[in-house]
Amino acid sequence: MATKDAAVVDLQKKFEESNAVLLTEYRGLTVGEMRELRNSFRADASYAVAKNTLVKIAANNAGITELDDLLSGPTAVAFVTGDTVNVAKGLRDFAKAHPQLVIKGGIFDGNALDAAEVNKLADLESREVLLAKAAGAMKASLSSAAVLFNAPMAGFARAAGALRDKQEA
Repeated sequence: MATKDAAVVDLQKKFEESNAVLLTEYRGLTVGEMRELRNSFRADASYAVAKNTLVKIAANNAGITELDDLLSGPTAVAFVTGDTVNVAKGLRDFAKAHPQLVIKGGIFDGNALDAAEVNKLADLESREVLLAKAAGAMKASLSSAAVLFNAPMAGFARAAGALRDKQEA
């Protein structure tokens, strides 16, 4: 009983610390394949296999009730603390290569996701790519602004140069 209580407390802590939680069914995967899957997104998430009842209790204790319907069959939980898109891509790509892995759904920003929405999340570009695009757009806007603010001064300098040339002639 004490080990179950400790497991629930540990799972609840993971639910509370996670940006997102993604549920999968892992029936038919070997231990080596599970290790490969864990390693594919180790920097952004932890991947745990736990009894559905313990996961349900921990999620409910953390204030998450949207996962109750997804907790059937052998369930593994990806607790995302890093980039959610990278983890969703890792799960999707692994599921393509290993059809035994089934993405069930999850929670992201307090909203329930079904399997199709997790796949849409995986189609997004990574955080770094989106930040790079935003930085490029800002840099282009700043360059345009610099040219715009510099135009009157350049025009004045050309006019002053023309006036000086005219007076010299």
